[in-house]
Amino acid sequence: MSTAPAKISEYDAIAKVIKRYIDGARAGKGADMKPSFHEDATIFGYVGDDLFAGPIEKLFAWTDDNGAATGIHPQISSIDLIGTAATVRIEIENWYGHRFTDLFTLLKLDGGWKIMNKVFHLHA
Repeated sequence: MSTAPAKISEYDAIAKVIKRYIDGARAGKGADMKPSFHEDATIFGYVGDDLFAGPIEKLFAWTDDNGAATGIHPQISSIDLIGTAATVRIEIENWYGHRFTDLFTLLKLDGGWKIMNKVFHLHA
């Protein structure tokens, strides 16, 4: 078992995937987010009492329907990397006037990182 620390370049590559997601949110274009996600990615979270769950295309459609989020303020609060798997937590202020915490799982596939799942919390 290797105990060597992960290369900084891997953290940078993961942060780039998250940036592309945020850039899509800022532009209000689901298609701009899409390259960050695996084609079979899913999303889960609550909007009020309602579960928002299913294929990641639901996020893309929601983003398209709501338009640009030019006032969004994201911050990556953690990246945990274990070989070819990673988790990322980001805090987002002012996404359409709301605060979100997003939790992502990523997998390194064919030399690149893809988001496999997004779980979010919409703060009251």
